[in-house]
Amino acid sequence: MTLKRTLGIVLVFILLFSLAACANNNTSNQTHTSSQSAATASNESPATAAENTASGKKAIVVYFSGSGNTKRVAELVANETGSELFELVPTTPYTDDDLNWRDENSRIIKEHNDPSLQNTELTSIKVPDWESYDTVLFGYPLWWREAACPVNSFVKGNDFSGKTVIPFCTSTSDGIGDSGSKLAQMSGTGTWQDGMRFPENDDESSIRDWAKSLAL
Repeated sequence: MTLKRTLGIVLVFILLFSLAACANNNTSNQTHTSSQSAATASNESPATAAENTASGKKAIVVYFSGSGNTKRVAELVANETGSELFELVPTTPYTDDDLNWRDENSRIIKEHNDPSLQNTELTSIKVPDWESYDTVLFGYPLWWREAACPVNSFVKGNDFSGKTVIPFCTSTSDGIGDSGSKLAQMSGTGTWQDGMRFPENDDESSIRDWAKSLAL
């Protein structure tokens, strides 16, 4: 074998060895990077979960809706705040005729004129795991500048001790007024805050902005 040929073979082996070494280094670096990424992802989720568990705070949106306006607001608020929903449903639902405040013989006119009719029976006033909620977002339509009477049974039948209650209402023209403070007096428990009134068919972004401002 000539010297020239021998040197050529040696050079080929050196080149192959160098390529193999580079490949091993790249694989090692990729494995190290992947491990770091996995560790970062693993560390973020438990930290977030631990933070939420440590706060231990839960919120629920409780509401009554006659014509559907309050229901729409309640669902948007619950969606924005990540809260549970609990609807107050009358045992005898309100029809359109029942809600006709221009008819002196309508159901809501009779209830307005007779306090004995203002404790509307509901299908349920018991919220599952009620004790676990720190914040109650309480929604209702305004009837004669007061909270619609179907909410009375719920307010009287539950203990709001240790809870922050934030009322919100829907109304065509009237403001929230003292409807929230009257509910607080009716309840006798809980910390009731100033509430918010939304006009009929209010812009969705306004509702979401208010819910977001609560920082729940």
